[in-house]
Amino acid sequence: MKAEYVIIGAGSAGSALAFRLTQAGKSVIVLEAGGSDAGPLINMPGALSYPMNMERYAWRYWTEPEPHLGGRQIYNPRGKVIGGSSSINGMIYVRGHAMDYETWADMGADGWAYADVLPYFKRMENWNGGASAYRGDSGPLHVSKSPMRNLLYQTFIDAGAQAGFEITEDYNGEKQEGFAAFDATIHAGKRWSAARAYMKPAVKMGAKLIHCEAQRLRMDGTRCVGVETDKGFIAAEAEVIVSASPFNTPKLLMLSGIGPADHLRDHGIEVVADRQGVGQNLQDHLELYIQQACTQPITLYRYWPLPKKMQVGLQWVLAQLGPGASNGFESCGFVRSKAGVQYPDIQYHFLPLAVRYDGTAAAEGHGWQAHVGPMRSKSRGAVTLKSADPKEPPRIQFNYMSHPEDWEDFRHCIRLTREIFGQAAFDPYRGKEISPGADVQSDDDLDAFIAEHVESAYHPCGTARMGRADDPMAVVDPACRVIGVQGLRVADSSVFPQVTNGNLNGPSIMVGEKAADHILGRGMLPRENLAPWINPRWQTSDR
Repeated sequence: MKAEYVIIGAGSAGSALAFRLTQAGKSVIVLEAGGSDAGPLINMPGALSYPMNMERYAWRYWTEPEPHLGGRQIYNPRGKVIGGSSSINGMIYVRGHAMDYETWADMGADGWAYADVLPYFKRMENWNGGASAYRGDSGPLHVSKSPMRNLLYQTFIDAGAQAGFEITEDYNGEKQEGFAAFDATIHAGKRWSAARAYMKPAVKMGAKLIHCEAQRLRMDGTRCVGVETDKGFIAAEAEVIVSASPFNTPKLLMLSGIGPADHLRDHGIEVVADRQGVGQNLQDHLELYIQQACTQPITLYRYWPLPKKMQVGLQWVLAQLGPGASNGFESCGFVRSKAGVQYPDIQYHFLPLAVRYDGTAAAEGHGWQAHVGPMRSKSRGAVTLKSADPKEPPRIQFNYMSHPEDWEDFRHCIRLTREIFGQAAFDPYRGKEISPGADVQSDDDLDAFIAEHVESAYHPCGTARMGRADDPMAVVDPACRVIGVQGLRVADSSVFPQVTNGNLNGPSIMVGEKAADHILGRGMLPRENLAPWINPRWQTSDR
C-alpha cells in the first residue's frame, strides 16, 4: 500500500492533517492503532471519566516512580481510538494565551507567534458565540460556551470577582485573564472530537484509514520512505507525518534511529540522525482538587445514586439533553500568581461535585471542588526507550515537582483557592473544607498533601520540540520537518517548545492545521496583528 502522505495517528493533529491534505487533493493514508469511537461512553460528555481508564480506548501509561512525589507512579493516558485523546479528554477548549506563542517564537519557532497562529485557530473553529476579530464560526471544530445551569458555576465566578480578580467574557479571545464560563468541544449534547470534525469527513473525501500499529519508520539513508507496521509496510511517496502523541512520537523516532545517539546505541539501534532533543523537554500540567462541603442539596451529587445515573444516561441517549450533555466543568479562572507575572500562570476548573478525577470516591454527600495548578512549571522530564521492541511501552519520567518554585506555586494555589471559596458569594452554601482539610495549614503540611495528592492534568507535550535548524536540542524546524532527515515531519503536541496555558487539545489541532499548509507549500494564512489584553496592574498586583 502507498500514498503521497502517510500520517501516523488519527488524533487531534493527525485528523486535522488528514482533512486538509485530502481536501487539497492529496492521497492520504492514516494509521491508527485504536478502533471506533462509536458508543455512549465516548460520545456522552458526562461519561468522560470512563474512556480514559479503559484499555479499549486508551494507552494506559504510567510514569516511572516520580522521585519528588515519594516514588508515586502517575497515570497519564493517551487516546487509542479514532480522534486520539480528543475522544477521551475532558472536552475543555483553551487556545492558550497569546504570549505563549510569542514565547514559542522567541524559542526558535519562527512563524509561530500569536499573529501567525490566530488565523488557524479561527479557521478551525465553529464557535457558538459567533465570529469576531478573535473567533471563528465556520470551521469544522464545534466549540460551545458552557450554559452554566447549576448556580454554583456563576457563584465561583462571582467569588473570583469578589476576591478582586478580573471577569472575562471570552478567555479564548482578547482577554484570557479572569473568571469565565468554559468553552467545550461539545455540540448538540455530544462530544465533538477531532474524529467527528476532521477524520470522518477526510475518509468521506477519500483518505484511507488503516487500523494497525506503527512499529518503525523505514529509512533509505537519511530519507524516510514509509512505515513498518504490524500489518506490513506502507510506502509514502512524498512524506510521513508522525502524530502519535508526546509519548509514542519520540518512541517511534528513536526506534527508527532518530534520537540521542548514545541512547540508541545502548539499545542496539543504528543511528540515522543524532538528535539529542528527541524525548527530552517533557512537560505537563499538574493539578490538585480543593474540595468543600455544600450545605444545600444543589450540587451534581443529586445524580450520584445509581438510579439517578441511569436516569441521566437514559435522558442523554433519548435526547442528548440533561447533565449527561455536560462535561461538568463549566466555569473557570485564569489568574496570575503574583505581581510581576505578565499573564496568567494559574488555571482553575470548577466542578459542582466533590469527586475524584477518575470518577470514584465521591465525598460525603454534596460538595464542590476546584482543580487548580500552575501553568508554567520549570520542571522537565524525558521519554526514553525501555528496549528496541516496538511492543514495549516507552519509559516516561516527568520529574514532577523537581524545581523548588513548583512547591511555592502549589502552596499559593491552595491558599488562593481557600481565599476564593471564603468569599461572600459562597456564604449560603459553604460547609467544612473536605480536602486538604482545615487543619492542613503549614508549609510542611501543605507540601505533604501536594506530594500525596497531586495528579496530572493529562497535558504532556514538548518531546520533539520545534526550533531553528542549528539548535542542537530542536527536533523539528518551524515547518515541522525533522531536522537531519528528509521526507519526515512531526505534528502533534510533541513539537511545543513550551507548554501552553490551559488544556492542550485546541493547540494540538492548530498544529495539525498549520502543519498542513507548510506541507502543501501554498503559503500561510495572512498574519493578524491583534494584541492580547494585558492587565495594566501586572507589575504591581496579582489582580
